[in-house]
Amino acid sequence: MDVVSDAISAVRIGRPSSDRVRIGGRWCARFAPYEGAGFHVVLQGGCWLLPDGGAPVSLGTGDAVLLPHGAGHVIADGPADAEAVARAVPFEEAVARRRGREPVTGPGDGPGAVEMLCGKYRLDRSRTHPLMAELPQVVHLPNRVGSHPELRSAIDLLGREMDERQPGACIAVPSLLDLLLVYMIRSWMVAEGTPGTWPAVLGDPVTAAALRALHSDPAAAWTTERLAAEAGVSRPTLARRFTSLVGRPPMAYLTWWRLNLAATLLRDSDDPLATVARRVGYATPYALSHAFNREFGTTPGRYRTLAGPA
Repeated sequence: MDVVSDAISAVRIGRPSSDRVRIGGRWCARFAPYEGAGFHVVLQGGCWLLPDGGAPVSLGTGDAVLLPHGAGHVIADGPADAEAVARAVPFEEAVARRRGREPVTGPGDGPGAVEMLCGKYRLDRSRTHPLMAELPQVVHLPNRVGSHPELRSAIDLLGREMDERQPGACIAVPSLLDLLLVYMIRSWMVAEGTPGTWPAVLGDPVTAAALRALHSDPAAAWTTERLAAEAGVSRPTLARRFTSLVGRPPMAYLTWWRLNLAATLLRDSDDPLATVARRVGYATPYALSHAFNREFGTTPGRYRTLAGPA
């Protein structure tokens, strides 16, 4: 595993969901705040994203937008004023209308029509990796020639699967939605001028090599000396660069990550505590329980009861 994969896996629960919608005329749909992440991909036409408390964002054909913290927002045919936003129809109602119960605010055809993929991911925010935590409220990924080719390919594939519903689509669509999340986060990280700590962390070859080693085998008997050798630098150099960029020393990060990984295993599996302990680098269940209680303020058993498999 790598840092980005682990950061996503630690918070992803359940299955993603999405709808393909087409709306035209004058319209305004509200998305309530959500304990997860939302996304929109414009397949045809254009619209506006109006995040609660944020600046409007114009979306064109091929644009993707991720709301990684589940912020409430409105999608509309234009930069609506406060009164129009207040009258926005809940998105679920708009989708229900499009499925034949009653017409939406305008016809779904014509020059003003927009076709979108709208969806969301369920996330467990109790143990968010700092990479995920520092994502902005809105990640806008414009469709520019030559940019984000993997994301563009995933969008094309997802659009076709949802349109044609070929055999196997029930597996293909959720898998493509998971791939879309990875590509949206990856595209944000490599975009020029992206603010935040973690793009710089993973852009530093020494720190990135150390993190890759820790995430690849968290149960190994790591020491700072061994990790420095893995990264190809001296112990003081690794300690200085890693701590400066990540915000904690390498072994402190390893301890934190092992306990978060243990929490994920407790939530998502029925493995005995002894097995979980071994998988995350603790010699005994007692040693894991002591460290787990110190970090999370509860025992592994109680955590498993409350979290439960998704």
